[in-house]
Amino acid sequence: MDSNMYRNLQPGLVINIQRSNGAVHGAAIKTVNLEKMTVSVEWTESNTIKGKEIDLDDVAAINPELLTTPVVEVKETLPVLENVTTQRHNRRTTLSKIPAPKEALRFQATKMSVIAESQNNPLDNEMEVESSTAAPIRGHTAYPVVRARSRSSYDRCNVQPNGNEMAEEPPQSLRIVSAAMQARRKSNIVKEMEKMKSKREEKRAQFSEIRHKRAQEYDSSCPNWDFARMVKEYRATLDCQSLSMNDPIEEHRICVCVRKRPLNKQELVKKECDIITVVSKNSILVHEPKVKVDLTKYLENQAFRFDFSFDEKASNEMVYWFTARPLVQTIFEGGKATCFAYGQTGSGKTHTMGGDFSGKVQKASKGIYAFASQDVFLLLNQQRYKSQGLEVYVTFFEIYNGKLFDLLNKKAKLRVLEDGKQQVQVVGLQEMQVNCAEDVIRMIEIGSGCRTSGHTFANSSSSRSHACFQIILRRKGKLHGKFSLVDLAGNERGADTSSADRQTRMEAAEINKSLLALKECIRALGQNKQHTPFRESKLTQVLRDSFIGTNSRTCMIAMISPGMSSCEYSLNTLRYADRVKELPHNGTAAETQNCMETGNEELEISEEGSDNFHELSEDELSPHLSSFREAVTRISELEEKAIEELKEVKEKMNDCNYLLDIAEQPEYDLEAFVYQAQCFINEGSKNFLRLKDTLEELTLAMQMEEQASKHLNRRPLQ
Repeated sequence: MDSNMYRNLQPGLVINIQRSNGAVHGAAIKTVNLEKMTVSVEWTESNTIKGKEIDLDDVAAINPELLTTPVVEVKETLPVLENVTTQRHNRRTTLSKIPAPKEALRFQATKMSVIAESQNNPLDNEMEVESSTAAPIRGHTAYPVVRARSRSSYDRCNVQPNGNEMAEEPPQSLRIVSAAMQARRKSNIVKEMEKMKSKREEKRAQFSEIRHKRAQEYDSSCPNWDFARMVKEYRATLDCQSLSMNDPIEEHRICVCVRKRPLNKQELVKKECDIITVVSKNSILVHEPKVKVDLTKYLENQAFRFDFSFDEKASNEMVYWFTARPLVQTIFEGGKATCFAYGQTGSGKTHTMGGDFSGKVQKASKGIYAFASQDVFLLLNQQRYKSQGLEVYVTFFEIYNGKLFDLLNKKAKLRVLEDGKQQVQVVGLQEMQVNCAEDVIRMIEIGSGCRTSGHTFANSSSSRSHACFQIILRRKGKLHGKFSLVDLAGNERGADTSSADRQTRMEAAEINKSLLALKECIRALGQNKQHTPFRESKLTQVLRDSFIGTNSRTCMIAMISPGMSSCEYSLNTLRYADRVKELPHNGTAAETQNCMETGNEELEISEEGSDNFHELSEDELSPHLSSFREAVTRISELEEKAIEELKEVKEKMNDCNYLLDIAEQPEYDLEAFVYQAQCFINEGSKNFLRLKDTLEELTLAMQMEEQASKHLNRRPLQ
């Protein structure tokens, strides 16, 4: 439209505006921008001044009465009509000076007949209306400017017989045309308003239909139905292809796999939402639930890639087929192999390694321990190995709080030492010779029954120690090959154990410390680094000989829980496994696109959300976590020192008994007795003082650990 039509829009003028919800109310104009064809308005709502910028076309649709009609240029060939106001003034002036003649009535009647004739004769008085809007001039209402193709009728009706203009209002035909154009203009605005209203009603009907449909599908008993629906809809767009027994087995020096367990009974009762999707044989998606600031719910789909991915339908036998079975051949070739089961508490590690559970009874014959033992004896009976005279031995021990205990010897405490060749030796560990797979299963059942367990947030009977089952091949007493199968303790966040007792905190700290050391060792081996931090924990120290050597292979099985309540723990487990072996995330195009749409943000590790020792490297530890770890390490060192010093005090007690025996004799050398008693007191006092100082340091370290644990679950002020 022409900008001249908006000349009436001035700052301070109150106009009607329409809100996005369809409401219409008044607002005062602040500024008018004819270049951008916009107007800025302000209004007060709930004691608050609000404003917005509106297009002039929208203002015209709501406020048609405020617009002006642009003056149309008249063609040069036609005479220019004078301003209506000027004409009125001239006519009134003439009438005031010249009295009306008697023939005025006759001319008036002639005028009316001419007007009627002109209306019925389009050839005499055909008119073209230049604009559909009336324009005020000098504060008065103007009539539409009209071009007349024939001015005879108009001239006849406006000129007196003596040639003077008649003082009268504009012709009735002009008023009729103006009213018609005004009605047509209002009709167009009404049509536009009706279109807008119909569109709003259509949208409301669509939203109402969607809400009604969702209300019918809504399950009030499901606490996270919205997220479950979003996961279901997203899965419908995927083409998932699970791993099968017919897929080829790829050999890797370091193999990292992930296994998703099915929802357990407790999760099914709570109607937990399954947020893990195994897309292909090596790709997995985590549908992480998120909530925006405006409480809008959405999913952040995070993709991970591993060597193999097992869904909830995979059996222990299938997992063994792709993970531990390829490693059995290694030990017959004189090498060493290690297989780890890693994950949070309650994720199914013990089920995978030890066997299926029937109630509370575990079937040891259906676990990776038993499957590996059966394959060992199958290969041992083959002709190429039968002639080598190999003997099979098994050991079963656990690492709890940095200490080793023999599970096949009534949990006897073991010592870890290094010999002159810097080889780690577990002093006191018994190797049991076995002749068949049934003997192995019996040993597994004995050891599993002695393993240390405890109550955690996820499991009432969770394994709190690293259980290491080893199959050893010896030829004439010398080591030929070793296969270590390790069921790692369930990892926990520091914040989850900070409110527990000291024993639980110490367990969690030692578990996470050993998991961090294990990850760094495997990464160092995979990247062929010169230094491997084996001495960071008892776990890596004991398994040092299983990692080194040209003919050594390692496999890690990451176990994850599919429930929505375990999302953060599952993500930590997957990130840990991903860092062990950093594979490129070259998933499908759909996965990549989805990750770009929903996961453009980098993974931010908050102090509370990622306070797992195994999830962070040394440089990434927060100050509170670092202090807590130092305190725990100091407690362990002082505990060992205090025990050794107490043993020395106990040995001195034998000297005390010797002095008492001397005093019981009828005749004894009193001077020698006094001298030996004084020596006993001097040596004993030194030992007691050393023990006292050690115990005081241990008490101080325990206090520091108590203080550091209180800061683990505190968020920094924003």
